Amino acid sequence: MELLLKSIEMDWPVLLPIFICSILTVAVAINRFSYYNSNKRDVVQFIPKLQRELSKNDLNGAQNLSIQLGGVLGEVTEEAIRIFKEQKEGFSRSFDIASNLATRKLENHLTILGTIGGVAPFLGLFGTVVRILFTFQDLASAGNQSAEVAMGIASALIATAFGLGVAIVAVILFNLFQSTVKRYEDDFQLIKLLFLSFVDQNDDTTTNNNAAFQGAQ
Repeated sequence: MELLLKSIEMDWPVLLPIFICSILTVAVAINRFSYYNSNKRDVVQFIPKLQRELSKNDLNGAQNLSIQLGGVLGEVTEEAIRIFKEQKEGFSRSFDIASNLATRKLENHLTILGTIGGVAPFLGLFGTVVRILFTFQDLASAGNQSAEVAMGIASALIATAFGLGVAIVAVILFNLFQSTVKRYEDDFQLIKLLFLSFVDQNDDTTTNNNAAFQGAQ
């Protein structure tokens, strides 16, 4: 503890950026955990219900299901229903735009964690190098004092350890949140495939009706 306090006292200018990185990591973690939890939905139960409404061609019922579901998944489904009503031919492209916009909301602030995961170790290494340089300077001016040298080197290593610790936590959270975003993207694809199946059915029905009409003529 004495060594840590001494390191903070002597090296606070180089430790301050790492401390700021740790604060940002905690803030982003709280923000993303809260956001993902508030938007967590059971897509396994929702998809069959939505499929039944679409099979009955009850778009109002499907929209009510989406409103009841809420969250990002509900918003994307509502937009899919709107596109399905207005422009079935260009459904795939229009839905991709809507899902990509939703994905951007899910990925918000994740670049901060990625940046901290890459930068924090170098900040710690910079602090270590600076402290070692001052330690050797003190050694040259004060003579051979092995205890002071050992204390200075030990203090210098705290910066590296601090930087590595912050980076490890940031990388773990970044990968965890990226996997969460990937699950949401998979859910969006399920919804897209469901609507596309009904778009194809309608196209096939229209084609068959046209063929029957021409045959009757």
